[in-house]
Amino acid sequence: MKRIITSLICLLFLACQHSSNISIEGTWRLVSATNITSGVSTVTDYTGKTRMIKIINGSHFAFLKHDTNLPKDSANHFDAGGGSYTLKGDQYTEHLDFYNDRNWEGQTFAFTVSLHGDTLVQRGQEKVEGTGVNREIIERYVREGESSH
Repeated sequence: MKRIITSLICLLFLACQHSSNISIEGTWRLVSATNITSGVSTVTDYTGKTRMIKIINGSHFAFLKHDTNLPKDSANHFDAGGGSYTLKGDQYTEHLDFYNDRNWEGQTFAFTVSLHGDTLVQRGQEKVEGTGVNREIIERYVREGESSH
């Protein structure tokens, strides 16, 4: 009996260890983002006029965002950035090395991530001194398939 209980405890421990290792590598499409600033929430739907993807490999991340409708003039609303990251359990930290707004470069952002099927939820604080940005963000991504466009 003692051997069975010991085996069950070991299996439970291994199952818990495995579930704490979140696999976030891949290409993710942002579907919605909630910004909470001074208690006021703003939700942005990224399934229509704006498209954003985040690509995460073993050591780096990059994000690319643009309007889905071609502008009639030269106004191209494009945003991009990237850098290195660390992931320990569900604690995901981005080190922004590249961004089109240099005020953000060199910043570190800590998030909690969770996976729900093919959905990645990233939640944390964005605070950038000198820009007025100080908000909580909750982003929901879906995994892009091999043949998705």
